[in-house]
Amino acid sequence: MTLADLAALWRFDVPPLEIVLRGTLMYWFLFLLFRFALRRDSGSIGIADILLLVLVADASQNAMAGGYDSVSEGMLLVATIAGWSALMDWAGYRYPLLRKLVEPPAVVLVRHGKLVARNLRRELITVPELMSRLRENGIEKLAEVKYARIESDGDISVIRVQSGGEDGRRAGRDRPGGG
Repeated sequence: MTLADLAALWRFDVPPLEIVLRGTLMYWFLFLLFRFALRRDSGSIGIADILLLVLVADASQNAMAGGYDSVSEGMLLVATIAGWSALMDWAGYRYPLLRKLVEPPAVVLVRHGKLVARNLRRELITVPELMSRLRENGIEKLAEVKYARIESDGDISVIRVQSGGEDGRRAGRDRPGGG
C-alpha cells in the first residue's frame, strides 16, 4: 500500500453535503416508519435506539467494506446519523410538543376492569396476549385492574384496584411483596 493509497482512504469522492443529505433522509424515513409501525415490538429498547443501531451498522459496514470510496465518507455518514439521534433525544426532552412525535403516548388497554377493544385493535394486542402480560404481573382477572396501559417503550403498566388503596406496577417488573 502506497502513500497515495492511504490518502485515498480519506478523500471524499462524493460531496460531503450529499452524504449528510442521504443520511438525513434515511434517518427520517426509518424513524417515521419505526415510530408508527414498531411500537410494542420494541420492548424496553427505544425505537430511536434500534434505528441508530441499524443505520450505524449499515453505514459502518459500507465504510469498512468499501461501499464508500473513503473512510471519511463512512465516518461522515455515521456522524450524521448519530447527530440526528442525539438531536431528537435532546429535542424530545426539551420540547414537550416534539416529544409527542419522538415518543408515542401511553394507550389505555383496560379501564376499570373493562377492555378498551378499540385500543387493543389499534395496538394489535389480542386478549390472550394482554391476559398473559397481566398474569406476569400477578393479576388473574380484569376486575383487579383499574388501568392497564401500553407505554411508549412497549411495556404494559398496570394500576391495580385494591381494597386498601392502589398499587401501580409495570408488567413483569415489580412483584407483590417485593421491595
